[in-house]
Amino acid sequence: MSGFDKVVGSYEEAMAGLEDGMTIIAGGFGLCGIPENLINEIKHKGTRELTIVSNNCGVDGFGLGVLLEDRQIKKMVSSYVGENKLFEEQLLAGDLEVELTPQGTLAEKMRAGGAGIPAFYTATGYGTEVGKGKDVKEFNGRKYILEESITGDFAIVKAWKADRYGNLVFRHTAQNFNPMAATAGKITVVEVEEIVEPGELEPTQIHTPGIYVNRLIKGTFEKRIEQRTVREA
Repeated sequence: MSGFDKVVGSYEEAMAGLEDGMTIIAGGFGLCGIPENLINEIKHKGTRELTIVSNNCGVDGFGLGVLLEDRQIKKMVSSYVGENKLFEEQLLAGDLEVELTPQGTLAEKMRAGGAGIPAFYTATGYGTEVGKGKDVKEFNGRKYILEESITGDFAIVKAWKADRYGNLVFRHTAQNFNPMAATAGKITVVEVEEIVEPGELEPTQIHTPGIYVNRLIKGTFEKRIEQRTVREA
């Protein structure tokens, strides 16, 4: 069964094959459950002209935000973009293309892509800027717009635990977009806090089966707090 072992020995090996112009689907929500070390490897590689599909683009100096520093991102497909000044500057200057997508629609785009479903109808966004130019159909008296699913050349994911075969367990809210992202990449790379031997994970606790995972690496994580608000004494 050694051929099922997904573990790689370095971040360079984990992201081997990433090239300019590719599409990357990234798990995470804010700074929760982000594959921060895989993102740092992309920065180190200097890969450019990337399309990144993610709920948001990190913050200045951390997470996906580090890829803006050297203008490695050409396009973002995102739901929330309000915590990154560099993102705002590049968007307003016309240096960064942004496709704003409702959060649930973005999750479904990933899930549908992973399931081999090319498109789906949703009522979300009908009659707004989101729905402009998209096919509209009426079902049971309500208007729906057609949204195309999405897949990536790479998917980068953060999980809590995995066995060597790539079966994944996510922890609490760090699950967020990660399970959907994991299904939607041609090459899915996962970094985890702990790797155990096959059979050590309770089967009913596995969130993502290893069939979706191509490469697996153990990392250490900073786990920043996105915003800290304190009350004066």
